[in-house]
Amino acid sequence: MHLVILGNGITGVTCALTVRRLQPEARITLVSSESAHHYSRTALMYVYMGHLRAQDIKPYEDWFWDENRLALVHATATALNTAENLLILDNSTTLAYDQLLLATGSESKFFDWPGQQLAGVQGLYGLPDLEAMTRDTHGISRGVVVGGGLIGVELAEMLHSRGIEPVVLVRDARYWASVLPPEEANLVDRQFQENHVSVRYGTELREILANAQGRVRAVVTTAGEEIACQWVGLATGVRPNLTLAKTSNVETDQGILVDELLRTNVPNVFAAGDCAQHRRPGAGEVPIEQLWYTGRMQGETVAHTICGQSTPYRRGIWFNSAKFFNLEYQTYGHAPAAPTPGLTSFYWEHPNCRAAVRVYFRSEAPHAVVGFNALGLRLRHAVCEQWIAQRAPVATVISHFGAANFDPEFFPQHEKAIVADFNRQFPEQPVVLKQRKGLFARL
Repeated sequence: MHLVILGNGITGVTCALTVRRLQPEARITLVSSESAHHYSRTALMYVYMGHLRAQDIKPYEDWFWDENRLALVHATATALNTAENLLILDNSTTLAYDQLLLATGSESKFFDWPGQQLAGVQGLYGLPDLEAMTRDTHGISRGVVVGGGLIGVELAEMLHSRGIEPVVLVRDARYWASVLPPEEANLVDRQFQENHVSVRYGTELREILANAQGRVRAVVTTAGEEIACQWVGLATGVRPNLTLAKTSNVETDQGILVDELLRTNVPNVFAAGDCAQHRRPGAGEVPIEQLWYTGRMQGETVAHTICGQSTPYRRGIWFNSAKFFNLEYQTYGHAPAAPTPGLTSFYWEHPNCRAAVRVYFRSEAPHAVVGFNALGLRLRHAVCEQWIAQRAPVATVISHFGAANFDPEFFPQHEKAIVADFNRQFPEQPVVLKQRKGLFARL
């Protein structure tokens, strides 16, 4: 079997490694126009900030690919001929395949603002974006970031790390309003304030203005304010990269349409990761999942099906994590931003506004826990997942909250305060702390 994988991100590489394990004799070729090697996309910001070198974000040494008989082709795929099982490349060559995985990832989403084509205007998704940002922010004094999501705060922190003044435009009345409740959003806003990052809430971009050299010199907001700047980061989301799929008869919608086995409508052609759209997502799940861990899961799952072991993709319990300057964030399960019928939440916040926990649970007895938000403290993934999967009552979870504590040794422990606040908010079902930090419970 010759497996060709278009894309060498986490999905494509996970698939390749899994197929190599399942079918040692398989021929495997990965094609990428972005880079000649696999790298950790989530670590790009740390290269810009000087915390890591470019070579540090390569999870595998250069010898790894030959050692595992994985061919890397640095080229752009310009067309897909599914009738003849051929991938056409921009270097005047073709690749014949027996099985093809489209793992083309995402691309930055723009909204046709006047001036968005100017030099110094960009998104942040891959290595070429990092290179452009490094070049175009050299020696500047101010950058404007458009967008109130995870990439927006990353761009603001990146600029701040180099002494460049960031100004952030957020359409909603609070940060990441579609995901975070007001209390959690306020903690993120405090990070902006403490790091002297100016944020314009309820403000959108109207246009980008050019100087005589065709480079950005300012932005104009929907409030009519003109903000002088020398660089603009558009952090307004990403969309599946469908460029190649649209050259073929592979069916697409917002993404490449796949069934539960991650098969497209074309035999021997699969899609996984950011570019895939599930025809029938599971209950409470979204059709397009653009996270590192779901990309890895899909890459491993589709590899089994490619090798003849048909395996439906099952995401399991939702998880995500991020870092807002000095504030770590984790979320598990069902954690809506707004009050939801049938759900109640318990929220605890430390007086210093640098740590908080929200536990979501069913309003009706036995008050099963369905989700968590954690900011400024770390929870054990396996413990939270188990509580949600087993529908543990909230009283049980709170009384054993120490089992979820994953903070390093000697970090402050908040379980007593969390239990006390829970009993204050819900006096009808008082609980007693039965387990402190998980580490000590095992000694």
